[in-house]
Amino acid sequence: MNAIEIRDLEKHYPGFTLDRVNLTLPSGCILGLVGENGAGKSTTIRLILNMMKNDGGSIRVLGAEQDENFSKVKEQIGVVLDDMGFPSCMTARQIGKMMKQLYRNWDEAMYQKTLKWLAVPMDKSFEKYSRGMKMKQSIAVALSHHPKLLILDEATSGLDPVVRDSFVDAVMDFTRDEECSVLISSHIVSDLERMCDYIAFMHEGKLLLCEEKDVLMERYGVIHVTNEQMEELDPEAILGKRISPYGVEAVADRTKIPEGFSVNPVSLEELFVFMVKGEK
Repeated sequence: MNAIEIRDLEKHYPGFTLDRVNLTLPSGCILGLVGENGAGKSTTIRLILNMMKNDGGSIRVLGAEQDENFSKVKEQIGVVLDDMGFPSCMTARQIGKMMKQLYRNWDEAMYQKTLKWLAVPMDKSFEKYSRGMKMKQSIAVALSHHPKLLILDEATSGLDPVVRDSFVDAVMDFTRDEECSVLISSHIVSDLERMCDYIAFMHEGKLLLCEEKDVLMERYGVIHVTNEQMEELDPEAILGKRISPYGVEAVADRTKIPEGFSVNPVSLEELFVFMVKGEK
């Protein structure tokens, strides 16, 4: 069973359209959503969580359609959003008591352990938290009711490098159970490159690419060629390019580049930037 199946998903706002997005997250895997602000990542996540209605297409989460019974599925989803709305006057201790009433599988021992690991104070009100501390509080809640699916929207934002590194390890450990899956969006592409099995690139409401990370890294690379050499290459081999007085730097499909050309490894960040900003 796939954790998430999205088919031809659409959402229309004045000045923005989420345009027929198709995504599949297999069980036991981590899928990373990459995109600049306004690309459609958060809109996609809110549609998956049934926080808003789509204008077209379909969504299945943990095998269930988004109908009146979706509330039961939500119990199996751990969520960290960019603007988690815990009551501002509540402390971590009080938030734990509230969550215990909401989740049948609430694990108080795990919650306490996670708060300690993330160095979240027990008796400080949520309104006095820094942005990073609010994210830590949200992460603690998300991990403490034994979800089958984690949906994390910019969850590493505001975390210091040491905690972020530990969090990445925790997410990877979470999917050791083949029934557990993760959908995560992040501007910190290096985190996604380390933890994700699949990568999806979004830009201006469109899904540019969705593929296994290892396939992307193996298939695409960076080439440095002259303008004359570029003219000889198959245009379909080039995902994006930059032209300078010194020649052309481009991200290319290795399978469509003739022998004799030197192709260097490409990072996920380079791949995305070239696809979005490189001159086509």
